[in-house]
Amino acid sequence: MTDSAERLALETWAKGEKILLWPDGVPGCAFAAQALPSGWPQTQLRNIAQPYMRLFRPERANGRSLLVIPGGAYKFVSIANEGVDIARSMTAEGYTVFVLVHRLPSEGWGQPSEVALQDARCALVLIGEMSATLGTDVTQVHVIGFSAGGHLAASLATRPGDGATDTPSLSSMGLIYPVISHEKRIGNALSTQSLLGDNPSESRVALHSPAGHVSANSPPGFFVHALDDADVPSENSLVMIRAMQAAGRPVELHLFEEGGHGFGLGAPHLPVRQWLGLYCDWLDRKNTKPESAA
Repeated sequence: MTDSAERLALETWAKGEKILLWPDGVPGCAFAAQALPSGWPQTQLRNIAQPYMRLFRPERANGRSLLVIPGGAYKFVSIANEGVDIARSMTAEGYTVFVLVHRLPSEGWGQPSEVALQDARCALVLIGEMSATLGTDVTQVHVIGFSAGGHLAASLATRPGDGATDTPSLSSMGLIYPVISHEKRIGNALSTQSLLGDNPSESRVALHSPAGHVSANSPPGFFVHALDDADVPSENSLVMIRAMQAAGRPVELHLFEEGGHGFGLGAPHLPVRQWLGLYCDWLDRKNTKPESAA
């Protein structure tokens, strides 16, 4: 990213309303700041002591909310191509967009593998609580995640928590080049190590493997992956697709020949650029209402 592109992304980011997830104190507070390498990009957020969302409002709202979860291998949160760019594109479609900046497991927290999911669940509650003020439909809440953010989005969709009455049910999950598996042959080693540490037990791996938690209540899924993704192989999406199909859940999958990893909206000269339009069309076709049955 050029200096001017980074500056523009940061300016756009700052225009979003900042909503603290835990204004009365972050639970299990044990934050420990980490030293940043020289020249670390400002759009790759680390040292997140206070998790939050940025709210981006559309000019013409369609009543639907979208929680965006950028990637970063659970080492940082990438707010440019997987945050600002997505918010700009989806607000143009009428969506009220929330971009999540969650805590990172390696920054001193107790129960480090749970803090990001805890933040995502809290974000979902807040989106529901704000629906009346924002004029959004509490039954029209979607999540989209990228890479490790796709893992977190899938975890949120398949491990919704305690079922509190003020927590909206997700209408859909969009998973874009998601990390799903922790198997060495197909998983992303950095994401797994960041989230679970070295040599995690089989039970911890199973708990944090979203495909193993898909059920008849899981929301419909939209998947995008490039076949030349060397960092997170497309088999991750296929693992989740198979679990969704076994549970009788609606899915749509788009595999592109080229794109690599971390492409965000996608390079303009490649077919992968089409994915956002396909996603918006899919959301419209689904009518985005929670389903009472598969």
